[in-house]
Amino acid sequence: QEQLVESGGGLVQPGGSLRLSCAASGFTLAEHAIGWFRQAPGKEREGVSCITTTDNSTHYADAVKGRFTISRDVAKNTVYLQMNSLHAEATAIHYCAAGGWWSSGCLLTTKFYGASWGQGTPVTVPG
Repeated sequence: QEQLVESGGGLVQPGGSLRLSCAASGFTLAEHAIGWFRQAPGKEREGVSCITTTDNSTHYADAVKGRFTISRDVAKNTVYLQMNSLHAEATAIHYCAAGGWWSSGCLLTTKFYGASWGQGTPVTVPG
């Protein structure tokens, strides 16, 4: 069974850091573009970052550029999101999602990723 599992969320003070992990089972993450999204209470899910399949190009939402880094560990079949200088705006459930097999590029829109989503990991940054 194909599955994505996020971990690494928690409570962190403003200015602090967290590293989120997105681990896959049942399929190879390196063959899929991977996106990270977050959804705050009462708000729509928004794209944070993504990494492509073919050349591991990375893309970031303007709000997180320079503070977040997405990366792959092929051996561990895991994608990470390193989040530094966290603000209260990061308080949300954070999700990872897998795009189609060897899809071209990546987008920070939910439609690009279809139905392949993890269950989410919560991040709380007190305001």
